[in-house]
Amino acid sequence: MSQLPLISATDVQVKRGGIPILDKVSFEVSPAEITTIVGPNGSGKSTLLQALIGNVPLSGGTIERKESVRIGYQPQSVVIDPTLPLSVKRLLSLPCAISRNAAEAALEAAGVADCINAQYTELSGGQRQRVLLARALLGEPQVVILDEPTQGLDQPGSAAFYRQIDDIRKQSGCAVLMVSHELHVVMASSDHVICLNGHVCCAGRPEQVATAPEYRALFGRGTQGALALYRHDSNNFKIQVETDI
Repeated sequence: MSQLPLISATDVQVKRGGIPILDKVSFEVSPAEITTIVGPNGSGKSTLLQALIGNVPLSGGTIERKESVRIGYQPQSVVIDPTLPLSVKRLLSLPCAISRNAAEAALEAAGVADCINAQYTELSGGQRQRVLLARALLGEPQVVILDEPTQGLDQPGSAAFYRQIDDIRKQSGCAVLMVSHELHVVMASSDHVICLNGHVCCAGRPEQVATAPEYRALFGRGTQGALALYRHDSNNFKIQVETDI
């Protein structure tokens, strides 16, 4: 018997200044699955995430969350004055104080257990992103929402981050909903993919989306014709690249 979705979006519409940003967007976030949203700049990806967590009002449609569902959110980045002394432990304790044990557990899950006493602004880009991931993991969320979590990371750093996400999903059983522009990795690390361009252009399993005409129209030429096909087993991510000449 299938489990009920943790979050359901039905015909979601968002407007800004009367201009449509999202139009009749529908999808579900299911337990223990990784769902990735892809789309060009300005397609409404971040707006959709903000709507899901209640930070953006809807112009139409509905968003339903399972009763008492716990949601963790990682923004693209956090801008902090480099002259402001702010330790990682202190950052994790904003706005609510947490125990050192809870901070250490979240940082360990995110792969930066040794950063708890470091100044956040002195960390590398990859370390900062993992600290923000740790912050999203506080409270043992059932859904982790990530807005371009590997922004600014090099390719090895991005690959390591996505492996960490998959490990977290396997260990905790949480669902993951993320926005990403790294199409090849998305196809290897996701259970479902949503191609967004103000509306849902196509959605489904990675191998279905990768061959959809709508996906190819948006990304087939913009990535020099490189389209990732889904190849996955329980232990390793494998990516096979098809070149569209």
